[in-house]
Amino acid sequence: MNDDGRTTGDLLLRGGLIVDGSGAAPATGDVLVRAGRIAGVGGRIDADGVRVIDADGLAVAPGFIDMHAHSDLAVLADGAHLAKVTQGVTTEVVGQDGISYAPVTDSTMATVREQIAGWNGTPDGVDFAWRSVAEYLAEIDRRGSATNVAYLLPQGAIRMNVVGTGDERASAADLAEMRAQVDQGMREGAFGLSSGLTYVPGMFASTDELVALCEVVARHGGYYSPHQRSYGAGALAAYAEMVEVAERARCALHLTHATMNFPENRGRAGELLALVDRAIDAGVDVTLDTYPYLPGSTTLSALLPSRAAVGGPEATLARLRDADQRAWIAHEVEVIGSDGCHGVPVDWDTIEIAGVRDAALGDRVGRTVARIALDEARPPAEVFFDLLLADRLGTSILQHVGDEGNVREIMRHRRHTGGSDGILIGAKPHPRGSGTFPRYLGRYVREEGVLSLADMIVHLAARPAARLGLHDRGRVAEGLVADLVVFDPATVIDRATPDDPRRTADGIPWVLVGGTPVIEDGARTDVRPGRALRHGARAAVVPTTA
Repeated sequence: MNDDGRTTGDLLLRGGLIVDGSGAAPATGDVLVRAGRIAGVGGRIDADGVRVIDADGLAVAPGFIDMHAHSDLAVLADGAHLAKVTQGVTTEVVGQDGISYAPVTDSTMATVREQIAGWNGTPDGVDFAWRSVAEYLAEIDRRGSATNVAYLLPQGAIRMNVVGTGDERASAADLAEMRAQVDQGMREGAFGLSSGLTYVPGMFASTDELVALCEVVARHGGYYSPHQRSYGAGALAAYAEMVEVAERARCALHLTHATMNFPENRGRAGELLALVDRAIDAGVDVTLDTYPYLPGSTTLSALLPSRAAVGGPEATLARLRDADQRAWIAHEVEVIGSDGCHGVPVDWDTIEIAGVRDAALGDRVGRTVARIALDEARPPAEVFFDLLLADRLGTSILQHVGDEGNVREIMRHRRHTGGSDGILIGAKPHPRGSGTFPRYLGRYVREEGVLSLADMIVHLAARPAARLGLHDRGRVAEGLVADLVVFDPATVIDRATPDDPRRTADGIPWVLVGGTPVIEDGARTDVRPGRALRHGARAAVVPTTA
């Protein structure tokens, strides 16, 4: 039994190909797990009273860490959590894109729930009784989770708590209160700060405001993880602003879903990576994550100009009912390029409906806005507005704007990690929610050789653990927590597709969280051994020797 009361049987993984996360060449040997820790690695290990698992022909690696997850409510409501554990994910980082559920007030909790219903839904059985980070993390521990969970403070929600949903400049008193909320959240176990700078109200923060908040994060040894102001027309300038924030605040920086999207940025990954390398050379601690797919995924309402979203969801819906308001919004979205759409005029052929809150609108799912408009003989902007109104802003989309060359080049970078950015709700969510990590291993390692197996495990486990400061995870080494994945390097592959987005991966027969199998012989067990991790806290099964 572990120190936190979870029962774990001792296991011996016999004769697997150990890919230990160090970057060293894999080597065949045994891995012994006792009391949730790795008790021995390499060669032949003989141990009494343990369950022996034949790993011949299989790889044994540290469990994968999803650096950008939208499982904030799934870890509470979905005990099986197949989307993640069947990929070999053992830890997820939630609280992404500047909007999440703690810290909040009674009022802002209601607004947040409405605003990101298209990301997380409103699942039954979640009472939303918490308000602080400490209370949210305690709720994860109370329920148990299939995966471990690390939390980022949402800058947009904190701004909403203090300034509101408008575009007002933060006063000195406002800034002091926001800094105090960041300080408290970090003390309660958050790993850093996220922002969503194309989402209301986080987008109204100035560079100076972001620097002031990140200074507090830096004092606690955390990191800043921004969804920046543009991934389209102004992408490079937006990346440069994030580097400036990190440099001025002396705060570690993690560029999440670090893409170069839209036709404007095809083939320009090298320019982004040159900017990153210059920052690293200047002493800025920079990492980044990507998902190995071309479409993006967000909410349909995210395409709106920020001016249309000021005041929160009810104010937004009121504008969408007004003909004059609709006229200027349509012009900004279709002709100018709204800030919500990264400064790029929308191409309705690239906007595919992935999920709806109202089941009566299900016939929209799987079709683009352009296709719906053609089928109904209506202007695309009218379809856009009417769907937002009918679904109360709860619609999720796929946005087909990626570039394969950029994906590959960024993936190779020395500071790259993996993040699914997977929205798990809706009739046809993005397949990355169920396929990111096996896709890295099957397509980009085995089939195309973009990275070696040893290097990819560094990207998916060891480097993320280092970024999070989880020094007792992320490698296969004696003394570390036994978060492990056992997979077949010859067959592992993602099976999720746009038409079958929840289909689970092949070739991952075993996944251990804290030494407890959550996937056993390819099947989900009925345990929830994961827990909320706290930044700066030592794992429950200390000490560690590595």
